[in-house]
Order: sequence, then structure tokens, then C-alpha cells
Amino acid sequence: MRAGERLAPLEIPVTRTLIVAGALASRDYQDVHHDPELARQKGAPDVFMNILTTNGLVGRYVTDHFGPTAVLRGVAVRLGAPNHPGDTMVLTGRVEEVDGDTAVVRVVGANGLGDHVTGTVTVTVPGAGS
Repeated sequence: MRAGERLAPLEIPVTRTLIVAGALASRDYQDVHHDPELARQKGAPDVFMNILTTNGLVGRYVTDHFGPTAVLRGVAVRLGAPNHPGDTMVLTGRVEEVDGDTAVVRVVGANGLGDHVTGTVTVTVPGAGS
């Protein structure tokens, strides 16, 4: 791990199944995450991904890069443009700082509308600082 290190981009197809399954798995039964008609009645063009699914995808992105011993210590994100079915979210990341076995990674997930998620992930990788 070193400051400035870039993580390889990860393309995630945003499917209706991913959106609904993520909402169900996180027990988020808000209708805007599974019912297209009710989402439209509330002003959205279609269902959209919930923050817990986004958090999971951001965490996966970082741990996939650093390997099976990576431990997430903190995830701080802000949502922007919604993820709707049919789009693709591309996650990119950059190691901002390193302190021993711990790194802070800046992550951006962009889709066709703009940045869906921006934030930082603090990750510890045992033995990486040796």
C-alpha cells in the first residue's frame, strides 16, 4: 500500500434485480427501491439503489483490491446521482494516505447521470505496513 496508488476501475451493471435484491437483503422495504410505478409517483423515473447496497458495493470494491485479509474500519459516503436500472456504475479509487497497515482510500462511483457515490474507506491490511 502506498499513497497515490490507484485501484483498478470496477464496472457494475445496475440491474433491477441488483436494486431490489440489495434493498431486500438490507431490509429496506421503501417502495422506491422495488416498485417502479410508486417510484414514478414520487418523482423518480424508476426504482433506484438504496444506500446500504451502495455501501456494500464500495466495501467490496476496496476489499477485492486489498485481498481477503483486508478489514474495513470505516466507510463514509455521500450519495449523489441515483443508480437506476440499465445504467452502469464505475467505481474508481485512490489511496490517499497510509499509516502502517491502515490506508484511507477515496472512492468515487459514477454513472451516466454523474457521481452516484463519493467518500472514503479506511481499511487495515495486516502485514501490509511491514
